[in-house]
Amino acid sequence: MPPEERFVPRFAAEPPQEGAPTGRWADTLTAEFLEACLRIDSGGEDLGEAGVPTWYPDRTWNGRTYVPVTARTTTELELFGYVSFVPGDPDGEGDEQEPSDFAASADFTDELAEAHPEWRMDLCDEVIGRWRGEAGHAAEMTLVWGTPQIRGGTIATAELADLCVDQCLLTGDRFTLIAPDDYRQDFLEIKLFNVRGEELARESLYAEDDEDEADDEDEATAGT
Repeated sequence: MPPEERFVPRFAAEPPQEGAPTGRWADTLTAEFLEACLRIDSGGEDLGEAGVPTWYPDRTWNGRTYVPVTARTTTELELFGYVSFVPGDPDGEGDEQEPSDFAASADFTDELAEAHPEWRMDLCDEVIGRWRGEAGHAAEMTLVWGTPQIRGGTIATAELADLCVDQCLLTGDRFTLIAPDDYRQDFLEIKLFNVRGEELARESLYAEDDEDEADDEDEATAGT
């Protein structure tokens, strides 16, 4: 095989290992997430009270497991974020058998999927690390989680310059990806496929920025 033209980490994260959190484990993760929600800078916005959290498939990268989450609030906002931890070693001894070093991140949005019928996927993302590449270039390792807004999807992929760098089977109509982004001026696209491998949808993490730039260009043209 010829050398790779684009040298980037592919499928760097472990595939999901556990099902949706239940019982005491769900309680533990929920407590960590709600504590992170208390630290949100709401800018004076009334966040209300969080409803039942929706958990997304776990992914493990760089020694930590990430479990993304969303939750609607009583003031019609959506909280989103993740809980991360060092996974336990079931074959270890003592404390190593249990997850440890918990950390959580949370934010909120008033952009809800039902208000945007044009959305084909409802996505959240957060940078969780960096990967240093060639010639001083670095990629932002990005956690992406979401839910399709159309039927028929079975697998989601993350592509960088048309190169698939991660994929995840949908579980409960939800998926989680960890992939390099913003590398050598290339940016992630998230794609949704059906069981036959046919593409159903694609979304850029920068769609809103692209639309803003297009609006600015239109205004500049109109003003000339």
